[in-house]
Amino acid sequence: MGRAEERRARQKSARRAKRAAKAGGIRRFFTWKWLLGYLLGLCALFIGGFFILYLLVEVPPANAAAKAEANVYKYSDGTIMAKEGKVNRESVPLSKIPKEVQHTFVAAENKDFYSDSGVSFTGTARGLINTALGRGKQGGSTITQQYVKNYYLNQEQTVSRKLKELVISLKVDQQKSKDYILQGYVNTSYYGRGAYGIQAAARAYYNKDVEDLSVEQGAYLASVLQAPSQYDWSAAGPNGKRLVKARWNYVLNNMVEKGWLPKGEREGLKFPIPIEPRPIPGLDGQTGYFIKAAKKELYKAGVNENEFEAGGWTVTLNIDKKKQKALETAVRSQLTDKLDPKKRKVDGNAQVGAVSVNPKSGGIVAMYGGAGATKHYINNATRSDYQPASTFKPLILAAGLENGSTAQDSTPITASTIYDGTSRRPVKGSDTAFAPPNEDNKSYGPISVQKAMNNSVNSVFAQMAVDVGLDKVKNTAIDLGMNEDAGGFDVRPAMSLGVMGASPRDMAGVYSTLDNHGKKVTPAIVKSAEKGDERSQLPDPTNGQAISRGAADSVTSVLTGVVDDGTGQAVRQQGQAVAGKTGTSDDNKSAWFSGYTPDLVTSVGMFGEQKGVGKQVSLKGTAGGGRVNGGDYPAKIWAAYTQAALNGQKASKFDLDTDMGAAVKPPPSPSSSDTSESPSSSPSATESTSESPSSSPSSSESTSESPSASSSASPPDGGDTPSPPDPSSSASDDGGGFLRRDQE
Repeated sequence: MGRAEERRARQKSARRAKRAAKAGGIRRFFTWKWLLGYLLGLCALFIGGFFILYLLVEVPPANAAAKAEANVYKYSDGTIMAKEGKVNRESVPLSKIPKEVQHTFVAAENKDFYSDSGVSFTGTARGLINTALGRGKQGGSTITQQYVKNYYLNQEQTVSRKLKELVISLKVDQQKSKDYILQGYVNTSYYGRGAYGIQAAARAYYNKDVEDLSVEQGAYLASVLQAPSQYDWSAAGPNGKRLVKARWNYVLNNMVEKGWLPKGEREGLKFPIPIEPRPIPGLDGQTGYFIKAAKKELYKAGVNENEFEAGGWTVTLNIDKKKQKALETAVRSQLTDKLDPKKRKVDGNAQVGAVSVNPKSGGIVAMYGGAGATKHYINNATRSDYQPASTFKPLILAAGLENGSTAQDSTPITASTIYDGTSRRPVKGSDTAFAPPNEDNKSYGPISVQKAMNNSVNSVFAQMAVDVGLDKVKNTAIDLGMNEDAGGFDVRPAMSLGVMGASPRDMAGVYSTLDNHGKKVTPAIVKSAEKGDERSQLPDPTNGQAISRGAADSVTSVLTGVVDDGTGQAVRQQGQAVAGKTGTSDDNKSAWFSGYTPDLVTSVGMFGEQKGVGKQVSLKGTAGGGRVNGGDYPAKIWAAYTQAALNGQKASKFDLDTDMGAAVKPPPSPSSSDTSESPSSSPSATESTSESPSSSPSSSESTSESPSASSSASPPDGGDTPSPPDPSSSASDDGGGFLRRDQE
């Protein structure tokens, strides 16, 4: 080596020594050997701690939830209404469950169940981390862990509970056979419909014993465990049905993968739609309707379904015993006592639903769901598959007032605004041709909004809806409490006839919001719910301003005119202020009266439902009469109930902040000398456009929107415009207030 090379080598060695000196102290503690030692030490510490935990934690006896107690339901005054439970569970030995059905549960929850150690360390670790971070419930547990949680522990989401679950699961897996664990799992799990255990679930969903279940049905029951309420086919929405079908396919595909189901057999399997729910024995009469509605409300508020169904809760409802009795008596005396299905087949199709609300608190003080939960499972008070018809018209006026809307000639829309009430008059300004008939094709000519509301003139409110803007009408309706998801709520001119779906509960909420001066009311059946020291946090039924007080009070004033326009004598005799509106839907399939006093709001709906089929049918001929209008049985039920419910209370008046409505005398309709047509005639070619603030189009205007473009306003037909009305079955309304047939 030359001198130059020797010198460079010395310099290089010196630089390495210098760098080593700088790193010196730190690297001594963080070499790879040291890091490996730290990791091994940490593992040893964890294993030691877990070993101690394993020695200390014993397998406990079954928890209280595994021997679930009843839930108690009370009236608003604290008296007991019903006790539900104990839990609907019937344990069965695994030998009674077909082997392929057993495999559906394993395929759904834990494919490696037969070979694992009873725990999933990765799933548990993930659950511990997420629980510590407050991220709520997490999946990843084995069947053994879920059984341990259901039978020995509880649904509490804490780190300590997860650690106990891990230890006990390991011990149970060592001490018990896989068949024992699987048997316990399928017998303790909650399947929805009040059913605990696979035997109760088999009866609830398929009305058969567990030994008769097919592999398809077993796969559905295994799938529904993931989300009992969301995946129950009878109650699931489109998304829930999609998800449970996907889960069902997942289960069967896993069975093929594990060799438990031949591929050829799997390809021929079809999704087994469950039967409709049947009422729980003992929950007959209106009580069954109350309890089902209360549960739905509680679950929506965040109460855990599994914990609630395990029992031990005390639920106080807003139902007032006196008012409930009055409502049931009114339905019986005004309608059901007059029905004779043996004599008249149509009488067996008549259904009634009603909801009564305290507008100040938002509490449902009385509810009528039908003949009884064990006789007619569907709750007529909460069903939303029938049209509210002309009870929707006040919402159009509310939208106009709230948005400061104007008629076609820029005149502000008020109770005194004049519209053309000619039957089949084509609406002006609509992209869709629409020319609805009035009831019995009656034409009114120029008419004020007040009179049009009193007589429920379709042509006026069809034009008003377009003047306000269909989107604005829908938005206001939803703000007031209409359910956008009920169906048929399309933005089209036919909306003005109330062709969307709505329930008596929905309409009671809408009219309660009007009664409450525009402050939003969402009717609530649950007053409180508690378990031990735990009290559920429920949303405030009255919260937020839906529309301004001025708009709400103006609509109320107009609706007092509907009742006071020569009708509603029984109520007026007592000096009681009443506002309300009737409605009769297309083909007379539904009839309504929704009305209110300052202290009580009640919506009564009458529906034609073919017995045993559920198909919507006409109410015509019920109780031996003709067409059933909203001013007939619904209004009579409403009046009889309200009079009894308010008996003993001093008559009250509305406190309205408005300068329009029934108290304002509308301007006189133009006389025949002022127009070129009689009030009932259709617009002529020489009609003056200045005849009224919102007159019908001249002949030149109407040629582009021919009435012949009309079709039925009925949602089933999907059209926007009605066909010629049958005098015995109209697509229009029956008029306002407590109208007798000779007044309509």
